[in-house]
Amino acid sequence: MCGFAGVLTAEGSTREELESLTARMTASLIHRGPDDDGIWIDPESGVGFGFRRLAIVELSAHGHQPMQSASGRFTIVFNGEIYNHGDLRPELEAAGYRFRGRSDTETILAAVEHFGLREAVRRFVGMFAIALWDAQERTLSLVRDRLGIKPLFVSRQGPRILFGSELKALLAVPEFDRTIDVDAVAAYLRYRYVPAPMSVFRGTRKLLPGHILTLRVGTSSIDGSAPYWSVAEAVEHAAADPFAGSGDEADAALETLVSDAVRLRLQADVPVGALLSGGIDSSLVVALAQQSASFPLKTFCVGFDSAEHDEAAAAAAVARHLGTDHIDIVVTGADARAVIPRLPSMFDEPLANASQIPTYLVCELARRQVTVALSGDGGDEIMAGYHRYLQGSQLITRMRRVPHGLRRMAAAGISAVPSAGWNRGYGMVSTLLPRGRRHRLPAGKIAKVGHLLGESSDATMYRSLLSAWQDPCRFLRGTACDASPVDAALERFSGLPLFERMMATDQVTYLPDDLLAKVDRASMAVSLELRVPLLDHRVVEYAWRLDRSHKVEGSRGKRALRRILYRHVPRELVDRPKTGFTVPLGEWLAGPLRDWAGDILVGSQDDLLDSEAVAAAWQEFRRGEDHLADGLWTLLQFKAWRMEWNV
Repeated sequence: MCGFAGVLTAEGSTREELESLTARMTASLIHRGPDDDGIWIDPESGVGFGFRRLAIVELSAHGHQPMQSASGRFTIVFNGEIYNHGDLRPELEAAGYRFRGRSDTETILAAVEHFGLREAVRRFVGMFAIALWDAQERTLSLVRDRLGIKPLFVSRQGPRILFGSELKALLAVPEFDRTIDVDAVAAYLRYRYVPAPMSVFRGTRKLLPGHILTLRVGTSSIDGSAPYWSVAEAVEHAAADPFAGSGDEADAALETLVSDAVRLRLQADVPVGALLSGGIDSSLVVALAQQSASFPLKTFCVGFDSAEHDEAAAAAAVARHLGTDHIDIVVTGADARAVIPRLPSMFDEPLANASQIPTYLVCELARRQVTVALSGDGGDEIMAGYHRYLQGSQLITRMRRVPHGLRRMAAAGISAVPSAGWNRGYGMVSTLLPRGRRHRLPAGKIAKVGHLLGESSDATMYRSLLSAWQDPCRFLRGTACDASPVDAALERFSGLPLFERMMATDQVTYLPDDLLAKVDRASMAVSLELRVPLLDHRVVEYAWRLDRSHKVEGSRGKRALRRILYRHVPRELVDRPKTGFTVPLGEWLAGPLRDWAGDILVGSQDDLLDSEAVAAAWQEFRRGEDHLADGLWTLLQFKAWRMEWNV
């Protein structure tokens, strides 16, 4: 894992000017690559590359970047790992290519020379962001992996095009235009993240997953990227070639794919471990990794002093069964809260997923022992692990049968009851429910149902389930909420059944722009490379070929993953209600974080947010409307981000 930054300029710049600018941008990324750095400048072409290296494979100078191809035509900076690069080398060697070292970067360059860029990236299995200069064609190509595991930002600033692994690199340029994109903020307040290709800054974009953007000196647009892979294409191919075997055959094929994905991601010249929460996904990844390893794998878990949020005991039980070298620590609420002031710097674009706190803590723990760690991220999105897929799609389907007028009346009735009333009522009856069917934060879930009832279509109903705020533009001065990329994705997949439509939309929006952005920034903040085998594109494509019955059993998702896991771990160790990897946000905002939150939300002025609307939401929460905690977190993280970056 590494970080890079660079510039392509249409106006004449001296070598010294390009070196100074590139060095300044690259220095901001030292956390992504503390082991080595490098700069390459071509003043005649007006291009500069900077690189920070976290050495994982080929620790010698043969892995140094920026790197040039043997012919001198191509120069590359590259963040990520190409796990199958060793499998590609024999074909390239047979074609006459000779390699100086063992780095995957060198393999990329040879593959691009031999196959061409588009065909080369289609052969790669891995996670990657690439910047490639072609001296012959005088073009800069920016490439992002299929699922968006690795980030890549690009911005047009006058005659310059800036690009980098994080916004920090672009913000390091004094002339960078920090004008906020208000439409992006509206989308952020609704979804808790800024959906690509938007960024929080006007004139700056996130390259879409699975896309290549090719730029020439003097080009006027950064919006012309083209896909080489897409979720839509995977869905289309799966529909034409669905898996036709039995359940056992489907499980066996999936286990083979996931086992290979895990095996490939154990490759490294540095210590490798795994994050283990004790849930289905991380337990499966650890089980298959331990099966492939010739030594006890190091596994890591962070426990909390709040029983409702603590999975440490479950993780330890799985670790004992698998024989891993398990390390866990219990952190207090004070320990977790101490991370909060660091979040705006760590996440240089607003992100309001509160699980960013425990994610950072477990990555910090792992980095004390290893440089690479595997995680189970992605299982929910590809194998229907979220309650909203099954229960939400069922609820929406039933609601459609009720006339809209009646639904709106019911919604008004629900909203008329305060959260405290719903919580008290639910508390009285919840003891009669099976343990696995009880819910945390019942008032919040009931409020979601109320909002859903008031919507008129499948798409807007699902959007209401995803929304931190149902009307985010009430917090923005004089702004109308335009359709966001999430709305566009919901429309793009409108031909799918609702259940699959939800999953496909999440895979192109929430997965790269929230979950994977969180994982990347939290792990890179401590210079840890985090690998996600369940998001190997071959696994994702295969998952789309599986019928829903392979994903859902009764009221639970991830059926196939569960069945595979039971072959390695007794089901009683992993069969328990889904906890989620989060913190008691509402309790903190009502208790130890109350003064801090109040000072930011009410005590600080903001020229973009409507102060009266923000203050009113805070007072509602103070009166007991605890379901507003998630929404308030979006406002807090946005305001804290503005203060941190002087925007």
